[in-house]
Amino acid sequence: MSSDDIHNPEALDPQGEATKEQTTDEDPAIAETPTEAEPAPEQESAPETDASEAIAAASAAEEEADTDTASDTEPPAEPESAPTEEAIAAQWGDRIAQLEAQHRALQEEIAQLQDSRAQLLQDQLTQTQGAMGRLIQESLSELEQRKHNLQITVEQLERRQERIREEMKTSFAGVSQDLAIRVQGFKEYLVGSLQDLATAAEQLELSQAPNWQGQRSAPPSPTPEPPERIAAPKFAKQRFQDRVKQIRQLLDQYRTMPDYYGPAWQLRRTFEPIHADRLSDWFFVQGGRGAIRTMGSRLQNILIASAAMSVLKTLYGNRFRTLILANSPERLGEWRRGLQDCLGISRGDFGPERGVILFEEPEVLAQRADRLVKQGQLPFIAIDETENSISLALLQFPLWLAFAPDPEMPGGQF
Repeated sequence: MSSDDIHNPEALDPQGEATKEQTTDEDPAIAETPTEAEPAPEQESAPETDASEAIAAASAAEEEADTDTASDTEPPAEPESAPTEEAIAAQWGDRIAQLEAQHRALQEEIAQLQDSRAQLLQDQLTQTQGAMGRLIQESLSELEQRKHNLQITVEQLERRQERIREEMKTSFAGVSQDLAIRVQGFKEYLVGSLQDLATAAEQLELSQAPNWQGQRSAPPSPTPEPPERIAAPKFAKQRFQDRVKQIRQLLDQYRTMPDYYGPAWQLRRTFEPIHADRLSDWFFVQGGRGAIRTMGSRLQNILIASAAMSVLKTLYGNRFRTLILANSPERLGEWRRGLQDCLGISRGDFGPERGVILFEEPEVLAQRADRLVKQGQLPFIAIDETENSISLALLQFPLWLAFAPDPEMPGGQF
């Protein structure tokens, strides 16, 4: 068999079919050979062996031919073709279209979420404003109710206070309290008088035993002079021009150059020209003894009195004492706080032996002022606007300032 016959399928097929037919034809002969036949002679066995070998060789050649034919008949594998630029562009175009669609979908979703968030915030803001409005309204209503209740309570307490005062004036307890006040004032007067008497007794010189031998040569002992009594200040006199000039300088200083952090007993508040005019009239026209029209407010009156106290404290120093007269503890408390604010003094400056003394009764004040005069002190009496009249006992002292109510303002801000 040639190589051309092996690689040609058409040449192999007839031979193969002939070989198969021969093999098929020979197989029955082989099958029909009796297995238990008697052994033939050696001449007959040799051809049968050659035939078997020929058949085996033909089968091997047929199988090899089939293998070569199968390998020759398989078509060669075609190489994979590379993708074109159009296909790549189409793929990227589809991808971009998908991404743009996703982008639009995300934008729409974001817009919806923003709208939902804005609506939610608006709802929450509306609810919060409504809740705050209700809370504020409820709080205002509660405060109004409390204010109304407090006003009712204050009115009840004021009526009760007036009723108690009326009862004290007519009952035994009230008379006893008034008597106790008078007794206390008389007690203070007696104590002061006894102190003055003891001081005078200490100053007396006891007489010694007569010495006749030295009687002629001894000079006469000098007679002790009585203590000098302070003269009443007279600001309107011409011979007090130096003091008048000093007072005017102080008033101008308070008005033009206020010192809000000055020392104690110096005016620390704004002093207006109207205040200076009224105080100048009290000093130089009334001579430090008289009444001036109220300023319409207790604080303004306290400011004028504080300026007068500051001037007098500068002129007379530690000999100067201030006595305040008001008919209730509340008004005296306002005077104390106002003087502390205007003059920079403390609570330690208020008291029976201090620079400022507070009184509710004019009789007790007069007794204390008389004691101060006897001790060589200079009392200055300031009378609150609520006093309906001035006691005659107060008119004897050299310095007193009363605030008269304004006829055009019957109630005033007191």
